[in-house]
Amino acid sequence: MEQYRAYRTCPLCEATCGLEITLQDGRAVEVSGDKLDVFSHGYLCPKGAALHHLHDDPERLRAPLVKQNGRFVPATWDQAFAAVEAGLKPLVEEYGRDAVAVHMGNPCSHTMAGVLALRPMLKALGSKNIFSSSSVDQLPKHLSCGLMFGHPLTIPVPDVDRTHMLVIIGANPLESNGSLATAPDWPGRLRALKKRGGKLVVIDPLRTRTAELAHQHLAITPGTDALLLMAVVWVLFQENLASLPDAALYRGLEELRRACARFSPEAVAERVGLDAGQIRQLARELASAPSAAVYGRMGTSTVAFGALSSWLVDVVNALTGNLDRPGGAMFATPAHMPLKRKPGGKGWRMGRWQSRVRGLPEVLGELPVCTMCDEMEIGGEGQVRALVTVASNPAMSLPNSRRVNDALAGLDFMVSVDWYVNATTRHAQVILPPTGPLSTAQYDFVFYGMSLRNVAHYSPPVIPKPESELDKWEILYKLAMIFQGQGAGGDVGRMDDFLAAKLVEGAAGKPGSPLSGKQEEIYQALAPYRGLERVLDFMLRTGAYGDGFGLNPPGLNLAKLAKQPHGVDLGPLQPRLPGILRTPSAKVELAPQPLLDDLARLEALLDEPPHNGLLLVGRRHLRTNNYWMANLPTLVAGKPRSVLWMNPADAAPLGVASGDLVQVRSRVGALTVPVEITDKARQGVVSLPHGWGHDLEGVRMSVARAQGGVNSNRLSDDQAMDPLSGNAVLNGIPVVVEAAD
Repeated sequence: MEQYRAYRTCPLCEATCGLEITLQDGRAVEVSGDKLDVFSHGYLCPKGAALHHLHDDPERLRAPLVKQNGRFVPATWDQAFAAVEAGLKPLVEEYGRDAVAVHMGNPCSHTMAGVLALRPMLKALGSKNIFSSSSVDQLPKHLSCGLMFGHPLTIPVPDVDRTHMLVIIGANPLESNGSLATAPDWPGRLRALKKRGGKLVVIDPLRTRTAELAHQHLAITPGTDALLLMAVVWVLFQENLASLPDAALYRGLEELRRACARFSPEAVAERVGLDAGQIRQLARELASAPSAAVYGRMGTSTVAFGALSSWLVDVVNALTGNLDRPGGAMFATPAHMPLKRKPGGKGWRMGRWQSRVRGLPEVLGELPVCTMCDEMEIGGEGQVRALVTVASNPAMSLPNSRRVNDALAGLDFMVSVDWYVNATTRHAQVILPPTGPLSTAQYDFVFYGMSLRNVAHYSPPVIPKPESELDKWEILYKLAMIFQGQGAGGDVGRMDDFLAAKLVEGAAGKPGSPLSGKQEEIYQALAPYRGLERVLDFMLRTGAYGDGFGLNPPGLNLAKLAKQPHGVDLGPLQPRLPGILRTPSAKVELAPQPLLDDLARLEALLDEPPHNGLLLVGRRHLRTNNYWMANLPTLVAGKPRSVLWMNPADAAPLGVASGDLVQVRSRVGALTVPVEITDKARQGVVSLPHGWGHDLEGVRMSVARAQGGVNSNRLSDDQAMDPLSGNAVLNGIPVVVEAAD
């Protein structure tokens, strides 16, 4: 039996760990960490080690399914695409393009196709009803960075490897592997921080694994991050601790000073659940540390003041002199993006259109998922009658999941690009499964833009794609051609050539471009590649380290990158301001008007009595990945995890003990779940993990169904959101807990 090894980056989370894959007779038999990887150095979590089990899962679909008489039957690709055209074309012709909505899931950001091939499909559809997992996740961060820096993907990340002080707020990277801050081995990085004498502070309602590693854990009241950070800003101004190394680079300092007037530590302390002295100490230590970084994540985004919290994280980094400096919060320089050396630009806009029913504003080209059901259920011109899902499971992952399931069941037509018959795709008329994760190429477009070190990896397919399967980009291009009116029989190769030509002409046909007039040379250089690899080669050649199609011969291209299976180390993060700025002022906007206007809502919170009931928050586990890896035995084995954490002081009046069943009720739903009594949750806070509850009729995921558990989104409220970004509130949900009968 022939055995050999292949290398690639893991596509399952944002850490981008290097994998060493042992293959035998063309089948992956073991996955371990790549010790020679330039970034991960052999680190690997249990999810990455299970990648081959995902590829070989017998319940992962290998061929399309089409629903006939209420039951799925296997179909050829031609039959499946013909069914898509037959189902969607009449709806578009009768009701318009807004009658078809799209929902894109988190895994789209982890694949080349999800980044490069979705855009042509969405443009071809031309619908305003675009939704994604972003608005149950990080959309507030995109909004705040768009307003501050001029582009929603210009996101500063904590320079963990060089900082003297790291404050983590609303994040648990020891379980999540990090997010909006790409780096493998967060446990090793945080231990190294402590070993070199740095300080780690974790702000979280739960004593998570990350909090247990910290020097200081501040158990904050859920949803009050913006109040805490505003009080830190107040201290920095009042005690003359604010320090901007280059004040001319910033705009809005005085507006910010006036805006924080009411948010003293004493004013916010009761609401936040911390002592005023603790808040002052935090501000002083951030200001006095040789370098420091504040890093906020899900806990700061999925709350009622998500946009303000996300903004204030970077305001504190700026006011303490730690924005764009080693050891502070810095900007990555990804290999696929060109360097921007001259500051200034058109800036970033939101609210270019509104949702039909509730008038909620567009952000980043999409509408809030909290209003998706409104658009499906309420009649009238523009009502959503069909849905395309791509690597998403909104029936599980969206707030008020019972309502979402009912809305999906009422659609006229639905097509899903997905590997499984899950809680969402069971409602579809057509399921189009992409090839397996080991049979497609990998380059992390999204995550290298938020990496804690500048690196680049390209991974060709480890296992050849079977002729009977399609890559995701081929499926999405075919859908785009159907939406364009070219029909289900259109040639994907022609669309691939068309998009490549647009890319080349956009660069070489522009007067003044260094590539002007070099079209033929560019086409010749790109000739070895087709599909997304051709696009990647173009982007690498024109990127920050690229060969420029001969303008910089030693530079990077896809052929050179492919010869480095363990990746290329492009060095530590470097200061990038002001060149990276795209704001019209060519400055960092410390006080964008939409955020200043939203402070009135935060001030009003100070005048309300504190919530005296229980607040529900989520939590992560290293072996889970939202809702999309629940069918692998190696990841769901062990002690049941779908349990409610509850503080002993809250449990005592109920007379419940660990293992007892309790009923949890919110405004929109109720569920019964085992309770675990633990002081890891602060008093007044209960915690329930997401990612469970797949045991629904029609779901063909036997392992996930057998695990049971409850879906926490039965409790989350689709009417609760951050009004500025439209992001759902998934933390700090008011609930009532009672002993179950």
